[in-house]
Parts: sequence; structure tokens; C-alpha cells
Amino acid sequence: MAGSDPLAHPGLAIVIMGVSGCGKSTVAALLAQALGCSFIEADDYHSQANKAKMSKGIPLSDTDRTPWLESLQDAIREQLDRGEDVAVSCSALQLKYREILRAADRSYKPGGYATSRVKFVCLKASAEVISERMKRRSTEGKHFMPASLLQSQLNLLEMDEAEGITEVDATVRPDDIIHDTIAQFREELASTVSSYF
Repeated sequence: MAGSDPLAHPGLAIVIMGVSGCGKSTVAALLAQALGCSFIEADDYHSQANKAKMSKGIPLSDTDRTPWLESLQDAIREQLDRGEDVAVSCSALQLKYREILRAADRSYKPGGYATSRVKFVCLKASAEVISERMKRRSTEGKHFMPASLLQSQLNLLEMDEAEGITEVDATVRPDDIIHDTIAQFREELASTVSSYF
């Protein structure tokens, strides 16, 4: 399926989304490995000010988030412009945030969810499961996001049915999530992934 003509297979960005602690970084990194494509970790694009704010348990405002999402949009666009697939890990909790990421696809028109080259897969689990994961991760010093911010993230999470976002149980084995995700988007991917099946 990988061709020399980038217009035939212009590449796809698959954003693994959800609240902090749902496992999106793990899944997106493994997806990138399976596809042999780049992996973009949204947390790497946060400013130090944003990270400091979150580590103190202060939720980000839209003013904090917009420059972060725009720099992420640029990184995704760079991959799509080269006709390459990219796996992205990003919370992308609200429609307005996802629209900034969808605009990484130069031909995207607002509301044209089905034709966008930026697709979303949302990992979901109970607040109890996520909270436990976040506490463990915070104790191990692996992340700046404290469990105290989970409720603010759950409050923000919204999805419009029209977006057609795939919802996945975050407690399922990552390998199974990746297999199903590749199967779902196989026809649109630039990567040759037959070896994964």
C-alpha cells in the first residue's frame, strides 16, 4: 500500500485521545511501531509554564491550550504533507481542540469529519481505574499530571456523535486496541501493514 505517489495515499494521523492516565501514550507509541511511522507525544509540546501549572494541580485555560494545540497541529501537518502516517497521543477532550488538530489536514473543511486525514480513537475507562493509574504514575514520578486534575478532565471530555469517533475500552490489551485500530483505518493508511495481521 505504500506508494511513491503521496496523493494516492496522502497519509493519516491517528490521534489516540482521552483523559490523562487512560493509556494513550502507550497505545499511540505501539501503534507507531506497528505502522513504522512517527509518534508524536502531545505532552512534549507543552510549555514549561503549562507543565508547572498542571503539576500544581491547576487546570489549563483555553489561553494556555491554544498555542500548545497549534504547535501540535504544525507537527502533524509536517507528516501529512510528506504523505506519511503519524500516531499521536493527545487528550483532545473537546471538539474545538480536535478542530485545531483536524486543520493539520490542509484540505479539511470544518464539519467534514469523515473526510479528514486526522482521525480520533478515544480510550475510555471508569474514573476509579483512571484515578488508580494516575496515582501510581504520579508516585513513580513518571508524569507531571496529578490525580487531582482527573475530574476537571472528565468534565471537559465531550464528543459529538457526528464526529464518528471510535470509543475503545482502555482496559483492553494494547495489542488488541492496535490491531482493531489498524483494521479500521487500513484502507486510508499510507503504511503497508499486512505484516501485522
